Amino acid sequence: MAQRIKVSAQDHERITAAIRAAESKTSGEIFAAVAYQSDDYFFVSSFMAALWALLLGAFLAIMFTWGAPMEWFAGQASGWDNVETDSAVLTPLTLALAQIFSFLAFIILFRIFPVLGFWFVPRSIANRRASSNAVRQFLAHGTHTTQNRSGILLFMSLAERYAEVVADSGISEKVSQDQWDDMVRTLTEHAAKGDVAGGFIDAVEQAGTLLAQHFPPIEGDKNELDDRLVEL
Repeated sequence: MAQRIKVSAQDHERITAAIRAAESKTSGEIFAAVAYQSDDYFFVSSFMAALWALLLGAFLAIMFTWGAPMEWFAGQASGWDNVETDSAVLTPLTLALAQIFSFLAFIILFRIFPVLGFWFVPRSIANRRASSNAVRQFLAHGTHTTQNRSGILLFMSLAERYAEVVADSGISEKVSQDQWDDMVRTLTEHAAKGDVAGGFIDAVEQAGTLLAQHFPPIEGDKNELDDRLVEL
């Protein structure tokens, strides 16, 4: 899981300057948002922990039933009547209680140390939650309400190591997927090095170049979105 990365006040100023410089060459709009984590994943991690507890219980039951002497699982079996053993007996009740207590232990750990729960979250689910967060931010900040439908959101969710560019219909239909992917790659590669601000600055420049090609400046154009990085 990614460590919490702070964006300094100086970095905020650099990103704001980059957005203003990019928008000075276009009538389009650029908005930037970064989240530390897009979901707490408590229920997802709890479900996965329960699943692992069930699978482990099934494995142990099979191992003790077919992989070890029967008296280990349910006491002395036929043919072993004269054998004395001090081996612990794994009864169905013992197995069920072990599963329940192990699951409860995981729940407590996830509440106290949320970072542990993240390890149980499948990558596909984390990506979907982060993508849903990107769309929410796109709508919540009015990126879809610009006059020319030319708003672009640059979004990154650090814990999931996920980045996405959400573009309004006016610009998305004019730009190839490869160009959006280049911006996403810029964000993720910089974030992997701990340079979140640098990733946004470079991605803003890329977004500004694309917007300038399709939406040149017009007289009287108004700034419709905040020129800053929003931390979530």
